[in-house]
Amino acid sequence: MSCVRPVCAVTDCATLEYAGKPVAHFAGQARTMTELHPLDSSFMELEDADRHVSLGIGAVAILSGPPPTRTEVVTAITGRLARQPRLRQRVRRGPLDLVAPVWEDDPDFDVAHHIRWTALPHPGDDAALCEFVATELAERLDRDHPLWQCVVVERLAKERWALLIKAHHSLVDGVSGVSLFESLCDETAAPKPVAPAVAESAGSAASAAESTGASWIGALRQGARLPLELPGQLLGLVTGLLPVAYAAVTPAPPSSLIGAIGRQRRYAIARTRLSEAREIGAAFGATVNDVVLAAITAAYRTLLLHRGEQPTAQTLRVLVPVSMRPDTAKYVPDNRVSAMLPLLPLDLADPVQRLTTIHEHLARHKASGAPHAEKSLLALADRLPFAPVAWGVRLLGHLPQRGVGAVATNVPGPRRPLTMYGRRVLELLPAVPIALRVRTGIAILSYDDQLNFGITGDYDSTADLSVLAEAVEAEFRTLLARVRRHNPSPV
Repeated sequence: MSCVRPVCAVTDCATLEYAGKPVAHFAGQARTMTELHPLDSSFMELEDADRHVSLGIGAVAILSGPPPTRTEVVTAITGRLARQPRLRQRVRRGPLDLVAPVWEDDPDFDVAHHIRWTALPHPGDDAALCEFVATELAERLDRDHPLWQCVVVERLAKERWALLIKAHHSLVDGVSGVSLFESLCDETAAPKPVAPAVAESAGSAASAAESTGASWIGALRQGARLPLELPGQLLGLVTGLLPVAYAAVTPAPPSSLIGAIGRQRRYAIARTRLSEAREIGAAFGATVNDVVLAAITAAYRTLLLHRGEQPTAQTLRVLVPVSMRPDTAKYVPDNRVSAMLPLLPLDLADPVQRLTTIHEHLARHKASGAPHAEKSLLALADRLPFAPVAWGVRLLGHLPQRGVGAVATNVPGPRRPLTMYGRRVLELLPAVPIALRVRTGIAILSYDDQLNFGITGDYDSTADLSVLAEAVEAEFRTLLARVRRHNPSPV
């Protein structure tokens, strides 16, 4: 099933209508309106359900040399928009929210609306940068315009500057967000992506006319077919999804990791090397993702002990997004993830035992058929009428979630050095939002040989967020020392 469903398409000098309202578009280029799929629109529903939540995800690039001029930035981004048409589109809700919202061209699009300038206070160090990122994570994107923003940050220490790129979670997930960043880099450093409408749909007027998912007729047809198709589809999902569903609704023991969150955020950074994570994984027969989760487990154990709480095997269930995106859809701006909900073994004090336990747990999950069932569930949700799905997500947003205590998302980033405006990208730092009473979220992003952790926390309840960052780095040092003590490098 294609994830791009044109509602209608027009060409040069044509006029587009949706719900009786004409929509302007640029001459000389084909224009479409496409539905938001249930997973994409669910992030908007969750944001609507909680005034404390801003669901923008971000990446902070640290670059060398002097910052570019405003003209350089505007000119470069304007040139990239031709291959990222979604960046010129805003979201329009359907009448009474009975049909799915659609992406439509913004008739008043102005690239300057999405570019801002700021500067860090002296001394322009990590603490100042983290405070800036935390402030940006708390700010909601303007839904009257395309849901992205670039902020140039001047006066970083050591003759550096930064660029924050933030997009709403309804627009991108981790993988497509990194691809979006790469597309904004210099041509010599980033492959030219294929526009989503070309990559995953024929793009012709005929195919556009056949797709009517956002129309009233489409909604009625889906509703009519549902009683015949749904029972068989649900039966095939139950076995694989039952353990995941049980995990999602089972309350965790009370801890300071779960609870109400405010509007303000904190942000912290942990850094290590991808080569070191691979070395640790190879020594213990584990994957890089296993090693990452082991370090996060150690960090949360340290945090709870720091707070005077006793960590147990049942204390922390973490939401781990799993990409379902094929290579052919790398540059398609949408969400294609399922999720794991493992319990982290916070009760284990030995680092190697923690890593081994996590590796075995994730291996069982992969062998259980749950990932396939979760992918099927996403496909099924795509066929359900929009209204009940949206109402269900809104209800979820108002319920006092007590089962999941953290989010940890590991995204593979660019494997080669990048440049932007002729300046080298020195670091990439990820930033993830928090919601649903989850007070901390950790995003992990690789770049070249770097492996960086961007840790988001609720301002009021995570004044000790730096403890998490320091403990992640400490666990990597501990595991690496174990490996090298038993396998010393030849002199």
